[in-house]
Amino acid sequence: MRIGQFFTAGLLLLVAGAAWAEEATLNAGNTAWILTSTALVLFMTLPGLALFYGGLVRSKNVLSVLMQCFAIAGISSILWLIAGYSLAFGEGNAFIGDFSKVLMADVGRESLSGDIPESLFMLFQMTFAIITPALVVGGFAERMKFSAMLLFSAMWLMLVYVPITHWVWGGGWLGQMGLLDFAGGTVVHITAGVAALVTALVMGPRRGFPTMPFTPHNMTMTVTGACMLWVGWFGFNGGSALAANGDAAMAMLVTHISAATGAMTWMAIEWKRFGKPSALGAVTGMVAGLGTITPASGFVGPGGALIIGLLAGSVCFAATMYLKRVLKIDDSLDVFPVHGVGGILGTLLVGVFSATSLGVFSGYGFADGISSMGGQLWVQFVGVAATVVFTVIMTWGILKVVALAMGGLRVDADQEQEGLDIVLHEERGYDIH
Repeated sequence: MRIGQFFTAGLLLLVAGAAWAEEATLNAGNTAWILTSTALVLFMTLPGLALFYGGLVRSKNVLSVLMQCFAIAGISSILWLIAGYSLAFGEGNAFIGDFSKVLMADVGRESLSGDIPESLFMLFQMTFAIITPALVVGGFAERMKFSAMLLFSAMWLMLVYVPITHWVWGGGWLGQMGLLDFAGGTVVHITAGVAALVTALVMGPRRGFPTMPFTPHNMTMTVTGACMLWVGWFGFNGGSALAANGDAAMAMLVTHISAATGAMTWMAIEWKRFGKPSALGAVTGMVAGLGTITPASGFVGPGGALIIGLLAGSVCFAATMYLKRVLKIDDSLDVFPVHGVGGILGTLLVGVFSATSLGVFSGYGFADGISSMGGQLWVQFVGVAATVVFTVIMTWGILKVVALAMGGLRVDADQEQEGLDIVLHEERGYDIH
């Protein structure tokens, strides 16, 4: 009997050891996919978002927007290396990480995060930390000082993006509650959208708004950037599975369905309301569909993605019209009504379409420990509310500090009239000889 028990115990130890060894081994397929996804997500900012935003502003400000996106990529990367990654994904507590990984301390070429190199996981997450403050640029485009933009973006990354990332993905309190946010509905889109709205309100509108037309100067550039965003989003959402598996494949499929449906929905509404469909409407609807599916992309099926895209196109269209035409708030490039509203909508809809009991619209189940749609919806609502409130308070405070430090946030009236390209960078986007 003792020999049998000894044999059984030994067998269990061997099985456990094999499982441990397998867990601690690098997976080449997953690593290759996340390497690809990392490149795709960086491609979304540079050149995707830069071109998308650059085409939407007036020609005298095109270089300023490109420069802002480029500079944010640089400063966010440095801050993420120094302390951002550590504070977001270090063990810490329920609200913030620790300093155990400052400057990637004790992380070498062989260090793993799951079954991929930790250096790759850090770099993948860095691309998210780059694009999120870059999205905020659309809220203050054509009027903020470059120096103020740099300080604001740096402070905002560390004081808003990093803590919320820890709350949701770094082992913090929202993740512990069971919040479902696959690729950044709260972490990326709500934070960026709300910050853009707060910034637009604090800074005030561009001079001439809303009576003066602010039409995009180069729709070819904008559509080109939008196409890059669509392709890059496969890495954004599909890569968030952190594996080359069925979760990644389904995330890519539902991402594409929502983008296509959002684009067609916005275009159809615009066609019906204004008599003609526009390229701007189509690409904006696409971005709305992409932003709205982002938190849901790993938890819903194609049927749910179809409904999410339909709602994204219609709700975000209505929000854009209301913000600009009724409230007359100059969120220059519609960051809040597209990303903010889309992020809120998508985060809440996860609580519905992750259910396994909706037939062709079913998803893949609620978070562990949550057994009902009402329970999941409550957690999603708490996540949305906490993200909105924290982002509003912190963004407002950061703007006040930056204004004091830089002698104001925006250029003066004459400089704004002349254009930020020549005033701030002594360059022009277009020199015609």
